[in-house]
Amino acid sequence: MHTRSLRIRARPAKPSDSIALTSNKAQPSPRKVKAGPARSKTKAVALGDLSQSLGYRIRRAQLWVFREVSQRLAPFDTSPAQFSVLSVIDANPGVNQLAIAQVLSIERAGLGRMVDHLERRGLLTRAESSINRRYYVLYLTREGAELLGRLKPIIAESEKSLAKKMGSRAYKQFQRTLSIFLEG
Repeated sequence: MHTRSLRIRARPAKPSDSIALTSNKAQPSPRKVKAGPARSKTKAVALGDLSQSLGYRIRRAQLWVFREVSQRLAPFDTSPAQFSVLSVIDANPGVNQLAIAQVLSIERAGLGRMVDHLERRGLLTRAESSINRRYYVLYLTREGAELLGRLKPIIAESEKSLAKKMGSRAYKQFQRTLSIFLEG
């Protein structure tokens, strides 16, 4: 979280004056910028060996997919992570929060906040587990199931867009290749 620091600025004392508080954001940057001819093009930054890194390429693909999905889900005030949580609950009614956190690799505290948000929106309900009272189990509400029903075709369109970008054959092969990471 970004916090703004305050600085006290003293002025010449007058009987009616008090100390004024100002934000650092209001102060001009002390850094000097050299004036020179305006550049019409920004020089591309070379990636060096990074461009051949599989991890880097996968990360770039992930960012593209995430941006694509986020844009499509934005009108529904839903994030890709929220869609994932709703999907897991739909496939596993009564699943506990810890299991969702583990399967989706979400920190428990972050998932707790997300579940609170989804519950406030009326998309899921949370109840104490009858097996272990330390856990909560989750169920979609009717509104949650309806929203998920509207979102699934949107996600399918995003997948089609990705398949088009990659080519159908490469997309299918990539899906098969990446499936080894679903095992743990």
